[in-house]
Amino acid sequence: MKQTIFTITENTSLTATVYRMVLVGDTAGITTGQFVNILLEGQFLRRPISVCDCQGDALTLVYKVVGKGTRQMSEMVPGQTLDVLTGLGNGYDLTKAGDVPLLLGGGVGVPPLYMLARLLRSQGKAVSVVLGFNTQDEVFYEDEFKALGCTVTVTTADGSYGVKGFVTDALPEAYSYFYTCGPEPMLKAVYKATATSGQFSFEERMGCGFGACMGCSCKVITGYKRICKEGPVLTKEEILWDA
Repeated sequence: MKQTIFTITENTSLTATVYRMVLVGDTAGITTGQFVNILLEGQFLRRPISVCDCQGDALTLVYKVVGKGTRQMSEMVPGQTLDVLTGLGNGYDLTKAGDVPLLLGGGVGVPPLYMLARLLRSQGKAVSVVLGFNTQDEVFYEDEFKALGCTVTVTTADGSYGVKGFVTDALPEAYSYFYTCGPEPMLKAVYKATATSGQFSFEERMGCGFGACMGCSCKVITGYKRICKEGPVLTKEEILWDA
């Protein structure tokens, strides 16, 4: 974990509630699947935000406005600075991917898959991506994944765009391994529907963000793991779902 001051260079809306923020600073040690914890003026707890991408000294975060903290973030402008904790969490393991990896993202679970897709494509992998949203108005990053050379399918729950249904309704016939991030009901459905091993990135409310408070613990086959410390990425084989 490292505390760094970053400078905002971009903060633009992608949808009515989703924003992309680009920060410049010391990005050393940031890997795909990790998250950062942002200190906001007047807010007691830092806000955990998944890493969307990291190249050079630029850190890209894509976040949804869901409360006071993220609303405050959405109103910030280039030139302002943020106190950020980086190097948090256990990220994705790319060595398991195989030749034809599948990436499944739902809503704000989409951004953490972008850097993963970029790195897998740089290794020559044939990456398939399925992005799930509720409606067409919520769709984002479809073109960004296509620009990487991924095969992209979009699903919407109401059928207003792409395939009607959920990400599990658009699984390809063949894939070597999968990576997924999204709300827990989606993750449970992916767990049941997938035919291979894979890695799950969990969205969880956090207190400290670095393992001290135990507030984000979840049950696994070996006991309990903290989503902020041993997660957010867990393997399919170790997950135990509550009834």
